Amino acid sequence: MGEKEQEEDAEETWLQLRPVEPLPSQCCGSGCSPCVFDLYHQDLARWEAARARKDGSLLSRKQPQSCSSKMSTDAFLAFHISAMDRLTKDTYHIRFALPGNSQLGLQPGQHLVLRGIVDGLEIQRAYTPISPANAEGYFDVLIKCYQTGLMSRYVESWKAGDTAFWRGPFGSFSYKPNEHGELLMLAAGTGLAPMVSILQSITDNADDETFVTLVCCFKTFENIYLKTFLQDQARFWNIRIFFVLSQENSPEQLPWSYREKTCFGRLGQDLVEELVGCCRRKPFALVCGSPEFTKDVTRYLLCAGLTADSYFLF
Repeated sequence: MGEKEQEEDAEETWLQLRPVEPLPSQCCGSGCSPCVFDLYHQDLARWEAARARKDGSLLSRKQPQSCSSKMSTDAFLAFHISAMDRLTKDTYHIRFALPGNSQLGLQPGQHLVLRGIVDGLEIQRAYTPISPANAEGYFDVLIKCYQTGLMSRYVESWKAGDTAFWRGPFGSFSYKPNEHGELLMLAAGTGLAPMVSILQSITDNADDETFVTLVCCFKTFENIYLKTFLQDQARFWNIRIFFVLSQENSPEQLPWSYREKTCFGRLGQDLVEELVGCCRRKPFALVCGSPEFTKDVTRYLLCAGLTADSYFLF
């Protein structure tokens, strides 16, 4: 083989090693750092440096062990599904096993990124564990499935014993006990997830005297997730929980224990102003739900007198 052919073969080899730019579907859209595109640019820079030096060893990097409890933000780790329960017709409560009595190591409110592959297409979505931050040997997530969602197809194919791949943790909100006089939590649907871990960290800590007003927005009473957990939390002296049901209009259809703490219709400006006004201390608001819900609630909070540094959007 001539020198020119050897150079062409070498060039072809380098091109085969060039990182492939991610598809838009591979970004979960949650502002993770590093994002899948950040990792791509890191790999591309490493590839360009290795190519310039003609040193392929620069491309290798140590891969984490599968099923390790030590999370990584830039590499996916494998976790086995130990249980999968259907809460509603489209929402699942899924438990993943951790080795031994190890802990996941997330702070309350932080999220993970799940990787799925459907029809050869890689997709990534962000989910917040709902298990206590100090849970040993497992972590739980809530996942709502949509009829046309690619990740939904992937999740609905799971069964106990299967393996799923996660990376993280991500999330810029860092809860500190007693930092705020009162937390006003406004959550729609599975937007309840980050509130769950924060709420539980407060009630598990006898020294944390933060007041909490949690407002859970669902379509119907049957759609409400984690009813038993929420009822247990509402028994604490510093916790109040309310419900807003958009597709129901009669309190007589609800159990007695829900009638006085449930509103009907959508969460609107008047109700948000009322909630802010009845807070027992100066509130710091936490908001999580669909993009439309988040946009509307942000506007309501500002109209109710909160400033831009008095709320956080998940």
